[in-house]
Amino acid sequence: MSYIDAGPTAHGAVANALKQLAAASRKDDGNVRYEILQRTAPQSQFAIVSIWKGQAAYDAHMAAAHTKDFRAKNKPNLISAIDDRLHNGMEITATDAKVAPGAIFVVTHVDVPPPRKDECIAALKALVADSRKEANAVRFEVFQQTSRPNHFTVVEVWKDEKAYDGHITAPHTIRFRDTLTPMSGALYDERLYKAL
Repeated sequence: MSYIDAGPTAHGAVANALKQLAAASRKDDGNVRYEILQRTAPQSQFAIVSIWKGQAAYDAHMAAAHTKDFRAKNKPNLISAIDDRLHNGMEITATDAKVAPGAIFVVTHVDVPPPRKDECIAALKALVADSRKEANAVRFEVFQQTSRPNHFTVVEVWKDEKAYDGHITAPHTIRFRDTLTPMSGALYDERLYKAL
């Protein structure tokens, strides 16, 4: 996961540069998935969700000319440093479902104090199992941060906003949030995106 915050007037230029970066990165050896997401509001925030076959493939990608070029040329357009967070796949799908236009991506950062990590993992696994059964769920995955194993990123893809609205009011989602809130180490940071 990489989070990118562009200046309010630079988001169009950054979006175009990210599309070029994605096109080049998808050709890198060891790339499994490379998605560029733009937040629905504010539109100046972006996320990169990428999956690599291993650490060596990711390291080669980060050292590639197209990656370095993107970061160097776009630094003046950003309001903060790019926030790269390495994760391991905890609950990821074996195959990528086709994402149709109009799909809503939801990226949520979840963290709990280290002693509550295993409880959180159990709650997340139950949420994944129930959410994947929803009729309009395209993809529902959880990644565990490498450097902080008590931090997780949930990446959801829903057919459309109506499907997402149905999900957040579903009994299993409410049960998950009720379980998580007493053990949470931070606010429940859920952000809506569209694919670029």
